[in-house]
Amino acid sequence: MPTSSDLPATDLAVTDPPSAGPSPAGPRSGPVDPTAAQAVPAAVARLHAAFTTGVTRPLDWRKSQLRALRTLLVEREDVFAAALHTDLGKSGTEAYTTEIGFVINEIDHLLSHMDRWLRPRRVKVPLSLAPARAWTVREPLGTVLVISPWNYPLQLALSPLVGALAAGNCVAVKPSELAPATSAALAEWLPRALNPDAVAVVEGGVTETTALLEERFDHVFYTGGAAVARIVMTAAARHLTPVTLELGGKSPAVVETGTDLATAARRIAWGKFMNAGQTCVAPDYVLAVGDADIETHLTDAVREMYGPDPAASEDYGRIVNERHFDRLTALLSDGRIVCGGDHDRDRLHLAPTVLTDVDVDSPLMREEIFGPILPVVRVPDLDAAIRFVTAREKPLALYGFTASARSKRRLLAETSSGALAFGVPNAHLAVPGLPFGGVGESGMGRYHGAHSLDTFSHTRAVLDKPRLPDTLRLAYPPFTRGKDRILRFFT
Repeated sequence: MPTSSDLPATDLAVTDPPSAGPSPAGPRSGPVDPTAAQAVPAAVARLHAAFTTGVTRPLDWRKSQLRALRTLLVEREDVFAAALHTDLGKSGTEAYTTEIGFVINEIDHLLSHMDRWLRPRRVKVPLSLAPARAWTVREPLGTVLVISPWNYPLQLALSPLVGALAAGNCVAVKPSELAPATSAALAEWLPRALNPDAVAVVEGGVTETTALLEERFDHVFYTGGAAVARIVMTAAARHLTPVTLELGGKSPAVVETGTDLATAARRIAWGKFMNAGQTCVAPDYVLAVGDADIETHLTDAVREMYGPDPAASEDYGRIVNERHFDRLTALLSDGRIVCGGDHDRDRLHLAPTVLTDVDVDSPLMREEIFGPILPVVRVPDLDAAIRFVTAREKPLALYGFTASARSKRRLLAETSSGALAFGVPNAHLAVPGLPFGGVGESGMGRYHGAHSLDTFSHTRAVLDKPRLPDTLRLAYPPFTRGKDRILRFFT
């Protein structure tokens, strides 16, 4: 089991250094004790007991919980926006578009389609088994643990919760202690909106997370860094509990000459510097192919979005804490600053920064940055860009900015990543029908929309064969030559 020295704090999809591992627990809502890890077993037992009653199985109950959560987000938008501003300095607009509104859209998408997605599905029966009927049904797994990170502390706690409730599960939600205001808001308001016997919010830190991981769950959904993910997976393995790991990695943006560099730079700057760069799918570095002069355009884009002094911009966030601030500012010496670099530890401010002439073997290029620092690496051609990407761990996302259809085909065929997007970073998360998840070091499993139902459900096979006529008698011993010929024909 993890100890306080083993467990970094949970982070959204980031690698080990930025990773913010398991966060608070010590249930703070409903009958859960807000202070002690000793209360965790009772809280989990209550969820198991509620699931056993069957209360979560009816479709009407699932919809009612989703609607109640939607109403809560609409009516208490100001509460959650204020918490996000306190934790991360997010503007009201960013808090809504990337967190509150994001979850509302996820709820609406599920409510619109879950009737159809949850229907039993007929399956064709082979002639050798006729007459018979076969179908599949999606049934809830049981009790799910969601461990969420600090960088999108509302969205990444509630989006998995939405999918788990839609699938008919009971859920323990473990918010991050590094976003304490949002954690407290979730602990206060979720039990008021949702069935407290079916949903528990467990606040706390490493001790409480450790206590949760000692319990038996039917699924564990973790968003954070790879180091803590290994701890989570090890704990889950003792109970043979399936896991979904939403991790991270260094997501590259490949920029070719011939594309609209000004537009590419604006979009890359938008995707990189929202939430002060603390986004798992943000472009982690730029591979500038040939003589693509992306640095000048990135400088212009930063000034256009955040003004000459980003510290004065109400639209630019802050670094989550001093530990991450110190880690990030230490990376500034790994390259030449093209723009930005200004920082203030007291205010946890680090300006949007573009670096060039970087050492590809430095920590800047070995570790996921998870902050507002964007290195630009020059490569001679697309071959070199592809070699650079494939020589490293598979990223959560890969972004291509190119006017060449051939280059797009090559990036699709010759690389591997959780997602691939052309012309825009981050936006694939806003497409409800697309799965979100990583591959290799960037994670396993997927969710959003119908993919959440896949993750949080068991697809059960059902076969119904009538007693008469008993066509199976041909398969019963003793076997004759005639039976053998018939069985071989139908097998």
